[in-house]
Amino acid sequence: MNTKTISKEINTKAIFIIGVLFFIFGFITWLNGTLIPFLKIICELQTDTQAFFVVTASYMAYFFLAIPASFILKKTGYKNGMAFGLLIMTFGTLIFLPAASSRNFSFFLTGLFLQGAGLALLQTAANPYISILGPIESAAKRISIMGISNKLAGVISPLILSTLLLGNIESVEKKLINNSSLSEKTLILTELANKIKVPYIIMAVILFSLAVLIFRSALPEIRDSKQSNNTSEINATTKSIFYYPHLWLGVLSIFLYVGTEVLAGDAIGIYGNAMGMPFNETKYFTSFTLSGMLIGYIFGILTIPKYISQQGALKLCALLGIILSIAIYLTNGYLAIFFIAMLGLSNSLMWPAIFPLAIDGLGSKTKIGAALLIMGIAGGALIPLIFATLKHIPHIGYKLAFFLCIFPAYSIILFFSIKGFKIGK
Repeated sequence: MNTKTISKEINTKAIFIIGVLFFIFGFITWLNGTLIPFLKIICELQTDTQAFFVVTASYMAYFFLAIPASFILKKTGYKNGMAFGLLIMTFGTLIFLPAASSRNFSFFLTGLFLQGAGLALLQTAANPYISILGPIESAAKRISIMGISNKLAGVISPLILSTLLLGNIESVEKKLINNSSLSEKTLILTELANKIKVPYIIMAVILFSLAVLIFRSALPEIRDSKQSNNTSEINATTKSIFYYPHLWLGVLSIFLYVGTEVLAGDAIGIYGNAMGMPFNETKYFTSFTLSGMLIGYIFGILTIPKYISQQGALKLCALLGIILSIAIYLTNGYLAIFFIAMLGLSNSLMWPAIFPLAIDGLGSKTKIGAALLIMGIAGGALIPLIFATLKHIPHIGYKLAFFLCIFPAYSIILFFSIKGFKIGK
């Protein structure tokens, strides 16, 4: 079905359904900030590096599944592919039940990887779907609206899960320290671990229900448009994907952007704990960062492209990230936490700006280019892990480790926004 044949009514319904999916993306993705300290306690992990495998398991799925997802979607179509992705996420969510009963960290990581695999399939389908579900000229506006739905869920989800799982965590830690009996410690940890079961059962039911709803919905199946006879399109067909350096710089920029976004959202609590702030406060810090991203998306809707171009917005965000990187390193306490939360603002418009700049001019290679960019989401798996490892090295510590992870990243993204997006065009 061509986009032009879709009625306005169906279009509105379709956009609403995809908006719900983007809400799900955000809700599940940003639970990691709560799961890191929770799983560290119940699974008795020794270091933060081990705990940060939570985000590694979740985001590495994008690296392995992005290109296979594009082939799956060719067979299933967009609608059935999205339903299939939700079913995979349902299965991954249910694995949390035996994982909680056994307090087995490997089981939790398996569940997180499967959730990430389902999300990779959903993202690969939903991002281009919302772009072509209407005039291309208004695609940026639709993507920004989806971003608001995504980040609004990201603000809510850690607040809910933190309240349910970490509500009295300090008293639990005191009991564990003061109790020398192994059987008593096991009982306390098992009781704490079981708290995760009810919210994840509810989540699994919602995911499964959404899968059935989408499968049975009248969501239009949009086919890719026929290839143009334009000379640039024909030339793009004959060139290797390695011929486009601006694409590969875009992949690197996505990798670094997602890494800094996850670090700012999921590590802000760890950063606060390192400065002596109590769990009762730091468990809510992820929501502060995502609130910053939400403000940035609203700013983007109001200003792009009327007052500022996508490239200009990316440049502005990268410069803000560099300034905040220095400010975080030079400050302490709640002021430093405020600056980390402000990274949400600097990160907000990077995805909508990097993605179109990187795939511009690819012609028939656009699909594989988009899949490579989705693979770049793996930056969320590796950069937080690098931070967790660096901060334990003598003479580095958490402040310098954080700076070394984010300052070079924003500098490279700034280069892409000024010159990199034009190289090879």
